[in-house]
Amino acid sequence: MNIKHILIFSLIQFFIFPIMASTSVAGFYQVEGCGRQVYNFNNGWRFMRGDVTGAEKKDFDDAAWEVVATPHAVELMPAEASGCRNYQGIAWYRKRFIMPESAKGMNVLIHFEAIMGKQKVYLNGKLIKEHFGGYLPFTIDLTANGVNAGDSCLMAVMADNSNDKTYPPGKPQYTLDFAYHGGIYRDVWMICKNKISITDAIEANKVAGGGVFVHYNNISEKSAEVFIKTEIQNSTAKTKTVTLEAVITDPSGKIVQKLSSKLSLKAGTSQIAYQKTTMVNPKLWAPEHPSLYHLTLLVKDGKTTIDGGMLRLGIRQVEFRGKDGFYLNGKPYGQMIGANRHQDFAYVGNALPNGQQWRDVKRLRDAGCMIIRTAHYPQDPSFMDACDELGMFIIVATPGWQYWNKDPEFGERVYQNTRDMIRRDRNHTSVVLWEPILNETRFPEDFSLKSLQITKAEYPYPGRPGAVADLHSAGVAENYDVVYGWRTDEGKVKQCIFTREFGENVDDWYAHNNNNRASRSWGEKPMLVQALSLAESYDAMYHTTGQFIGGAQWHPFDHQRGYHPDPYWGGIFDAFRQPKYAYYMFRSQSNPVLKVPNVEAEPMVYVTNEITPFSDRDVVVFSNCDSVRLTPYEGKSWILPVVHAKGHMPNPPVIFKDIYDFWEMRDYTYTRKKPAMVSFMAEGIIDGKVVCNQKKMPSRRSTKIRLYLDDQGRSMVADGSDFMVVVAEITDDNGNVRGLAKDNIVFTVEGEGEIIGDQSIGANPRAVEWGSAPVLIRSTTKAGKIKVKAHVQFEGTQAPTAAEIEFESILADLPFNFIEQKQTKQSTVSTTEKSNKIQLTEEQKKKLLDEVEKQQSEFGEKKK
Repeated sequence: MNIKHILIFSLIQFFIFPIMASTSVAGFYQVEGCGRQVYNFNNGWRFMRGDVTGAEKKDFDDAAWEVVATPHAVELMPAEASGCRNYQGIAWYRKRFIMPESAKGMNVLIHFEAIMGKQKVYLNGKLIKEHFGGYLPFTIDLTANGVNAGDSCLMAVMADNSNDKTYPPGKPQYTLDFAYHGGIYRDVWMICKNKISITDAIEANKVAGGGVFVHYNNISEKSAEVFIKTEIQNSTAKTKTVTLEAVITDPSGKIVQKLSSKLSLKAGTSQIAYQKTTMVNPKLWAPEHPSLYHLTLLVKDGKTTIDGGMLRLGIRQVEFRGKDGFYLNGKPYGQMIGANRHQDFAYVGNALPNGQQWRDVKRLRDAGCMIIRTAHYPQDPSFMDACDELGMFIIVATPGWQYWNKDPEFGERVYQNTRDMIRRDRNHTSVVLWEPILNETRFPEDFSLKSLQITKAEYPYPGRPGAVADLHSAGVAENYDVVYGWRTDEGKVKQCIFTREFGENVDDWYAHNNNNRASRSWGEKPMLVQALSLAESYDAMYHTTGQFIGGAQWHPFDHQRGYHPDPYWGGIFDAFRQPKYAYYMFRSQSNPVLKVPNVEAEPMVYVTNEITPFSDRDVVVFSNCDSVRLTPYEGKSWILPVVHAKGHMPNPPVIFKDIYDFWEMRDYTYTRKKPAMVSFMAEGIIDGKVVCNQKKMPSRRSTKIRLYLDDQGRSMVADGSDFMVVVAEITDDNGNVRGLAKDNIVFTVEGEGEIIGDQSIGANPRAVEWGSAPVLIRSTTKAGKIKVKAHVQFEGTQAPTAAEIEFESILADLPFNFIEQKQTKQSTVSTTEKSNKIQLTEEQKKKLLDEVEKQQSEFGEKKK
């Protein structure tokens, strides 16, 4: 076995180079010299799908197992793989590692951000943890289990994403509107802490306690009170006196506050430091200007810093004033329009790296979304970080969907999930509401009321995020802070009303035929119908007296489902995050003068007509300007207003009637021999001036491939986990995308990257759909150049010519801890790959889907 130990390099990197991590770990950003060591623990896992006898043992021979990095999916799936085609069952992960010598005398923890389903964790052959639930973190204490610095260790994880009614969500996947994609699908970290250190809020398991809790009061543009509550634990055998220093820097990096508290900690006890300060002329957080302060906490023993980290703070005040609507920082805010979000991505299921979590928030923010409802579980911590950074409100939901189990243990697990999600996310300024109940579920009133009480107990301070639930659920209308409902419910309740899922127009909940769902591969007409359908639903979000405050579209990304053979095609992006026409409709609702870092919000105009033989006579344009001028064929122009009407969407579609005629277009190309004149020039006008334009031309003949990198302005990290989407487009000589092209694209990669997937899942070669074919490129652990090449599968003299693109990955900002291993032999291990792909009779299917339809109908709002 070829084993290369790379821990020493990682430790040198850690101590030589200043580290300010771009990713938070267990609530903290790592800072140089804070006394806490954090390692990327994602690499070097051995993996086997299926149950394996003896896999937990330290001396088990796993040399034939695949070497993987987390976040990891138990299997790669085709981009369209709904209907319970994914693996459900047991999978094993094993990792050998060495405890850092520098961690001598420290408490060393392994922090799992989430593993799907239920898990058993073994250390050196001993079972040390069982955990139930797939969406929240848990921690393994290596030190408490007898591991010391320099020890060679083996950690084994059994992950099981089988259907299990004993913990939330509980519902079998074959009746579920999403999928239980298996695996260690979020990050794993090693955290080395001093024996005297800040506790972890979830592991402390104290009501409104543990870790760090920052809250605010008396917020105005002139001042704001900031309260910092920090629990510090002394796990030594002696009483110790330490100092907690808190340093607050403003968004420009200027130190604005310094606080210091002294604590005397008895052996084996913890104590809370309460700190308070008043910020003068604070820069308040809002989606339009998401100002974030940095709070650096340092625990000091004398002059030596022994623990600490940094949190990002956003000072803002949210109020739900019932019939008067939603207020932000003391002012009426207007409608909050956004979307729900599942964590599903093409091929990899739930296993998105931190870079793609950030890019998803940016994509939705670029689309003009102001709020995200998590569907139907807490999202990745890096997704939450991105919401803070990019100015996105978020509603955090406890795991659950259309299922209630009367067994008291199930309810207790829901309550614990709600406590843990609040403890994890309470310091995120983007959180405005908690959803502590089970989505679209008939549950007893006492459950509803206790869930509400938990949100208040876990966040007992002024300015707490409210609790929201469906108006029709027991105990909600009378007690919750905000209710899910529809604009027609105004006046029937006293609270603000928010629509949790808008845009759906199904014929029924069995067939799922509707005009708001269109696969991008279907092309121009279906995508236009979808965009206009969603525009109508979007417009309805503005029909309000003030009490109805907005809604979240279902659902912006195409995703896989358990209970239906078709993926959900209602996204404004496909599963690879390629935009559909509906994206540009959403994007056109943004303010053209808004300036937010990393967010696209400038004036825009987008023509939906592709000038093909099959295009509509009408030309639909999306724009956020005052008016649009359309000039067909470089000739006569028409100008139409973008109607800004009170009580309606900011910028409705602009429709130029009876503009396009195929025979007229043919006259320019066939008779006049002037194909260059065939175009639609759309110009956006604000205050009488042209501020943006788009020229749309028909694509004539497939001549070449063009590649682009969908990085959203963020580089790929060389951590072995991050991946990028590279898109190959078929174009004509002038670079116009040939939407009607049919080809297969073969991708190759050179340098520090690898292709995710192969021909077995339709990933490589990849079929061209609506002019493009995407490929996923994953980084290695070495930063460097990556060259991606693309050519058509069947080459020929007149076939589109090949293309290539080169980009670079950047250094990971946290050190690794793994033993690099190569697979040395073919697998001869006996496994029981038992996938719970349940076979149901037609009668059983009908009964189960009738129940789904009943619950969908009971909780579904009117869509018009």
